[in-house]
Amino acid sequence: MIPFLSLKDVTSLHGEEIQEAVARVVSGGWYLQGSENEKFEEDYSRFIGSKYTVGCANGLDALILIFRAYIEMGVMAPGDEVIVPANTFVATILAITENGLVPVMVEPRMDTLEIDDSLIEAAISSRTKAICIVHLYGRNAYTEKIGPLCRKYGLKLVEDNAQAHGCIALDGRRTGSLGDAAGHSFYPGKNLGALGDGGAVTTNDPSLAEAVRSLANYGSSKKYVFKYCGRNSRLDEIQAAVLDVKLSHLDDDNLRRKEIAAFYYDNISNPAISLPVRLAGENNVYHIFPILASRRDELQKYLKDNGIGTVIHYPIPPHKQECYKQWNGLSYPVTEYIADHELSLPISPSMTLEEAAEVVKRINAFE
Repeated sequence: MIPFLSLKDVTSLHGEEIQEAVARVVSGGWYLQGSENEKFEEDYSRFIGSKYTVGCANGLDALILIFRAYIEMGVMAPGDEVIVPANTFVATILAITENGLVPVMVEPRMDTLEIDDSLIEAAISSRTKAICIVHLYGRNAYTEKIGPLCRKYGLKLVEDNAQAHGCIALDGRRTGSLGDAAGHSFYPGKNLGALGDGGAVTTNDPSLAEAVRSLANYGSSKKYVFKYCGRNSRLDEIQAAVLDVKLSHLDDDNLRRKEIAAFYYDNISNPAISLPVRLAGENNVYHIFPILASRRDELQKYLKDNGIGTVIHYPIPPHKQECYKQWNGLSYPVTEYIADHELSLPISPSMTLEEAAEVVKRINAFE
């Protein structure tokens, strides 16, 4: 059996260090907002290339806090618009609507599966205040057109970096440091995953960082003094310690993912299956390896019957979800095509090339 992802195997790669880090926190007796958070935030800022990292409870909160902070700072107001890819996990959209902002969805390109930068300018209106790009599947979504568009129209650039920890853009910067602010998820299955939920905001803006930190701490930057009506969204000390251990191995773990991905690209050959365009090696950290299959459900069952686990990301796009029924009538044909045909193959730092070869063998034999 080749699982889609074995968190036990991934954790065991650095198990001894992780157990030592957890034991250190447990015996230390300080479990929230302590030295482990401080160290991880410093190390993550250095890694990403941002001045500030603010830990929080999860990736959705990270994005929510960014937009809420911009509202508190007077940069945005409820009713303002945020351009966002239609092809994304629902959390990206939730973070926008949670703040009373309006998502303006833009189709992806079929070859990259990321937002189509040629369609962005036409979606900009007098109410637009930000572009939110999503580095979906671990693929860098930033392009040379997006930065100039933000400058031309005075827009904030927000990154959803939940799936792309460690990804390096073509100019050498890491995703999460390309825009004005970025939200990161440390859900266990991510490239940099905790042993539970966790998230962070990165930015070079000290005012935004301060606002996010206060909002995540009930709205307080000083004990019992509340500037904002905030929420409780904090990264605990155990998760921070675990993340700091895994951060030190992240580039190597991502390299393994790239080796598996390269094997897939070089060896998958089946006319019923297409692969997204192969980005430059350092422009993708392969959190997910998506393929598009004309008979996706049949292929998934066939692979399952042959001991290979797969996952569909994501079978119902945000604009077709019941929670957004006001948009159910909208048509985003590229996004809908991806939702109907996408299948994710196993890929992780604990996966072997022998396992990848078995996946390829079964896919190429599918008729």
